Amino acid sequence: MQKDALPASSEDRIERLDPRFLTTLRDHVHRTLRSAILSGRFSPNERVNERQLADQLGVSTTPIKEALRQLETEGLVETLPRRGVLIRYNSGWAEEMILARAALESMIAHLAAKRISRDEAGGIEATIGLMTAATRAGSADELIALNETFHDQIHVSSRCQYLARMIERQQFYDASIRRVIHSDPQERDKALSEHIAIAEAIISGNSDKAERVMRDHVVRSGETYLKIVFKKNEDI
Repeated sequence: MQKDALPASSEDRIERLDPRFLTTLRDHVHRTLRSAILSGRFSPNERVNERQLADQLGVSTTPIKEALRQLETEGLVETLPRRGVLIRYNSGWAEEMILARAALESMIAHLAAKRISRDEAGGIEATIGLMTAATRAGSADELIALNETFHDQIHVSSRCQYLARMIERQQFYDASIRRVIHSDPQERDKALSEHIAIAEAIISGNSDKAERVMRDHVVRSGETYLKIVFKKNEDI
């Protein structure tokens, strides 16, 4: 029986795994597939074939099955009788995720403005300086790393425990979203201006402003992501 064929345009959507990752193969397969889904390389309701994914990644079907089970618990795929595994991540799911993250991040920023120490403020200022240099250099990969550092510093400064745990559940979306967003030079400039405004509000202790500018930043970045990945033009 002939195997189901992936769409002709799909062959380059997932890169083969680096052999250095083989010691933690299950985790890397999971991250690779999750990143591909969140970056829009698979269409909503598209059927995925375990054997073809295994061939593309250069692994056996065992870590593929394990990764798909984990992705199903996250709601990104669904296994249906006689239909196989279908992609369930879509623009509606992404919109809800963006709004949830905006609510969490804005409250964390609000508390960070109230609780930040002088040393922590210096650390955020230093990160903003590095982000400015990376933006001017057009270094998307460096900006992605610095973006994560910036938000991590705010989380630490907020002294949050419950909210920090909640935001951790959404962290796996961030790298994929940021990679899509930072591919646009204009978006990089906008993001830098917004990060500077967030930092200034937090460092100055203006908690209401910190909450507002953080929420606006997350929502606007999310709208950019939706337009790129789902060709969606409506505002959230």
